Amino acid sequence: MTTVDHRSLPVPDSLDGERVDVAMAQLFGVSRTRAAELIAQDLVVLDGAPVSGKSERVLGGSVLDVSIPAEADPLEVVPELVEGIKIIHDDDAIVVIDKPVGVAVHPSPGWRGPTVVGHLAGAGFRISTSGAKEREGIVQRLDVGTSGVMVIAKSEHAYSVLKNAFRRRTVDKTYHALVQGHPDPLEGTVDAPIGRHPRFDYKFAVMEDGRHSVTHYETLEAHRFASLLEIHLETGRTHQIRVHMSALKHPCVGDLTYGADPVLARRVGLERQWLHAVKLGFEHPETNAYVEYESSYPDDLAHALEVIRDAH
Repeated sequence: MTTVDHRSLPVPDSLDGERVDVAMAQLFGVSRTRAAELIAQDLVVLDGAPVSGKSERVLGGSVLDVSIPAEADPLEVVPELVEGIKIIHDDDAIVVIDKPVGVAVHPSPGWRGPTVVGHLAGAGFRISTSGAKEREGIVQRLDVGTSGVMVIAKSEHAYSVLKNAFRRRTVDKTYHALVQGHPDPLEGTVDAPIGRHPRFDYKFAVMEDGRHSVTHYETLEAHRFASLLEIHLETGRTHQIRVHMSALKHPCVGDLTYGADPVLARRVGLERQWLHAVKLGFEHPETNAYVEYESSYPDDLAHALEVIRDAH
């Protein structure tokens, strides 16, 4: 059950003529964004009538009635099945999945959509309890906008073994990326440190004082507008491939955050970066045998690649 806090206050003369979202922020201590959400949910009443919009004006002496539902913990894992997540492999130690676009790996303060850990909980998987509460069992991550193969630890032993393997860089991570233009040379290594962007906190950039980051690439196909690359990550920084390709002036097709051409993105029908985790290889934490798991291109990426192949 969601608890709801009902509050009623007269509007002081000092707020006469103010917008209702501004008045709510002053009177009830909520953000204007939260105030707008409550208004949109018909939870705000002014002098007995529902408020029509956040820019409606209040009068001194009017009575504001607000119902404020308690907000859910943004880091709480909510068990819910997520359409499109495929189980590639499952045993007592690990579960390997094919993650679709639009799914985060675990909950975070800025994300309210579906998550991998929520899906696994909803599907009845028992995963490792090592790690922070909202990302238990998580030994690697893929961006919300990146699809493909990833492994999650189910046992505590598997968690520590895999966490160490990723730290020691003994895991083989292979991606395919469709990038604009033609990298020169056709294969090479980008060794450039990555840090948080100085102006936009949702982005990363090549920064002198950033963390050591190494990306190896080779061209699989070269077409008129774009090249299909196979990429091996030596390190695993957030947005690493996207940042390094952008730094080379060959951003992933569709990656508007990192400088991709919006006209080309529309032409190939992409609403996200063309980047897919195609293969993951590592020593199995229980058997020590080398195992490898693969994921084929999802429909949106396959379609975009065909458009690029057919462009003359």
